[in-house]
Amino acid sequence: MSQNLPVALTCGEPAGIGPELAAKAWRELGRELPFFLIGDPTHLPDDCPVIVISDPTQTAAACERGLPVLALPFPRPATPGTPAPENAALVIKAIRTGVELVQAGKASALCTNPIHKKALVDGAGFAHPGHTEFLAELAGVKNVVMMLASDALRVVPTTIHIPLAQVASALTPALIGDTIRITHQALQRDFGIAHPRLAVAGLNPHAGEGGVMGREEITIISPVLDELRAQGIAVTGPLSADTMFHAAAREKYDAAICMYHDQALIPIKTLAFDSGVNVTLGLPFVRTSPDHGTALDIAALGAANPASLIAALRMARDMADARAHK
Repeated sequence: MSQNLPVALTCGEPAGIGPELAAKAWRELGRELPFFLIGDPTHLPDDCPVIVISDPTQTAAACERGLPVLALPFPRPATPGTPAPENAALVIKAIRTGVELVQAGKASALCTNPIHKKALVDGAGFAHPGHTEFLAELAGVKNVVMMLASDALRVVPTTIHIPLAQVASALTPALIGDTIRITHQALQRDFGIAHPRLAVAGLNPHAGEGGVMGREEITIISPVLDELRAQGIAVTGPLSADTMFHAAAREKYDAAICMYHDQALIPIKTLAFDSGVNVTLGLPFVRTSPDHGTALDIAALGAANPASLIAALRMARDMADARAHK
């Protein structure tokens, strides 16, 4: 993928902070990083200069004068804080359009503004838990992995949005092995790390402490790690999660593989609350997203922090460049 191609940014939920973030990101990035928004130009803040484009090739020139927008007219105006059911199908269409453009070689990467899942379910019968699963379906990929990344830390939760009581039964050798392999390949392909170092957390306190506090480390996790080491993957663990995330520990690995959602997200949100990036690994194209939701409660108040979206756009560009140089 040519590094001269722009990044495609989807509008996300127009009643949330997405429009404000897109405008602020353009002001910050300007000529540094050409990107275009897929959505309705009328949803953007009044003080944001908008340049409607008909093709992504017009992005670089348009960025000099305003935020380039590939116009997708929505049936309803954006009412801050209140999603319109009539707009749900167009939010979904913006995502589809972004995927099509990246797959057609017209954009280098896809960056997605946050969606409001309930609004999509209520307004368009959206049948997916979230962006990640929908993008996997559009790409025809079965197994994808969610990574949260920042300058300080990269983490991957092996299980994501399931109750804590279901985690142990969900942790199969196949799931753990696939998660680690996909992460290893992505670090090589998308982050330019020739020999990735992976640290794997245990499930139980103190990584089970030899079976006293749980045996999943012995019966499930360790055999998978032994197999991966035999395949040449540099993986350590299972480790006690409470000693994995201090500064000296983080220097010893390129990504941490965690067993459940909060085990991964608490440390990265502590270290990089405003600048973490959600990355989908295992897709045939690059996809990033800011690591926050639609924030309906502060929509259009001017208070939204664009740091995570700006980081997501920069990471999308850098990942696309890494793929282009493979």
